[in-house]
Amino acid sequence: MSVTLFPVRLLFAAFMMLLAWPFAFVATVGRSEDAVEPLSWWRGLVDLALKAIMRAMWFSGGFHWVRVKGRPALPSEAPILTMAPHSSYFDAIPVTMTMASIVMKAESKDIPVWGTLIKFIRPVFVSRSDQDSRRKTVEEIKRRACSDGKWPQIMIFPEGTCTNRSCLIAFKPGAFIPGVPVQPVLLRYPNEMDTISWTWQGPGAFKILWLTLCQLHNFVEIEYLPTYTPSEEEKEDPALFASNVRRIMAKALGLPIIDYSFEDCQLAMAKGPLRLPTHTCLLELARLVRSLGLKTRVTDEVLHEEASRAHKMCGSRLDLESFAQYLNKSTTEAVQDIFSLFEEHGKMDVREYVIALSVVCRPFRYLETIKLAFRMFEAQEDGGVVEDELAIILKTALGVGDFAVCDLFRAIDCQDKGKITFDDFCRFMENCPDFVEQYHCLLEPIPQHSRESTSPSESRPSTNGFCADFSPRDPNTHSDAHCKKQD
Repeated sequence: MSVTLFPVRLLFAAFMMLLAWPFAFVATVGRSEDAVEPLSWWRGLVDLALKAIMRAMWFSGGFHWVRVKGRPALPSEAPILTMAPHSSYFDAIPVTMTMASIVMKAESKDIPVWGTLIKFIRPVFVSRSDQDSRRKTVEEIKRRACSDGKWPQIMIFPEGTCTNRSCLIAFKPGAFIPGVPVQPVLLRYPNEMDTISWTWQGPGAFKILWLTLCQLHNFVEIEYLPTYTPSEEEKEDPALFASNVRRIMAKALGLPIIDYSFEDCQLAMAKGPLRLPTHTCLLELARLVRSLGLKTRVTDEVLHEEASRAHKMCGSRLDLESFAQYLNKSTTEAVQDIFSLFEEHGKMDVREYVIALSVVCRPFRYLETIKLAFRMFEAQEDGGVVEDELAIILKTALGVGDFAVCDLFRAIDCQDKGKITFDDFCRFMENCPDFVEQYHCLLEPIPQHSRESTSPSESRPSTNGFCADFSPRDPNTHSDAHCKKQD
């Protein structure tokens, strides 16, 4: 097939994309990106022509029949379509069939040919160079979703990354923040051989394309579930809204769910001198802060504000009620679980929470987290931390119960001043990047709170293609804490 079917299909698919370009170009000339114009007759014809061309392109790739179940909702009924599981760039099939808007990187519109086709469906662009891009994206989604059906529907993949469809990972809240009705859409590829899945481990993009185009026929099923209208409680809590929609979709797919995301796997797999040990409790913290909606609002500025706030508390220890007030949350089970990760004798140091939150939100920027920690712990008169404070900083940054720093501190404090600065720590880490192993800092096997939070994954195989299975052993217990919608 590599020398017969594959080149023919590839050339025909490329030809169809080039054929679609002039139609998309004409339709987008002079069109405003901020306002939606009434659909004129000629734009309607262009829309039909592009759908036909795109369908021919997929047909040439072996997707001869696309089975569709259920009734697609109108934009006025469900402004947002939530599609899962997301596993490949072939998931663009339902996008081209509906011409729904999607969320894409702003850089995509500058790609020749492809950028023009993308602009035709009026996507919501996300700019990586703009630190305020996440807020602007959510506001734009909300503006379109609340337009009473004037804008095209927005199709969002709430998982935010590709998996191999063996489970549903945590949904991001972006599609659920507007609090409008959504229509869950399921995507299945019931083929004997999986040539579709494109995850961060496994075949690359071209190999996936090559293997798929070499198949005589590729099956794909799209199922539209009934529109889900959020309750008042869900409108106020996007995380609850997302969890309940995910539970319905997982039940229809017959798949398990896990409360971890791709970012959690990035956290676990991040390399560097302070790479996380296998028994870290920070994965559990990441899940908890996401369930409370705390992670979505965290930026560098917010972390610095939290650090300054914690520094002014001068190490004052908080009980559970005070910590809940600090978070501006009620004393829920999730808040209690976060508190239990840091509490000692019924109280906790909020500086430890800020350090852990920084690691969770910035897994590849560990130096900035350590610098933030030094700012919170250092004395104003000399700007240094003592041995016990260094132990707290490092054990919190790694999410472990204990961290032996006696020999390490002596090695850094070569002048025997009794204190070290952030610059001292950086210089030492440059010369000794494997100091955790070299100085035998990790002595405790698995702390109790970490053992409780991760035990379901122990001695169980990886089931979702990129991280261990953290779903509960009893399938009837998952998401019970979030299933609060009233009938």
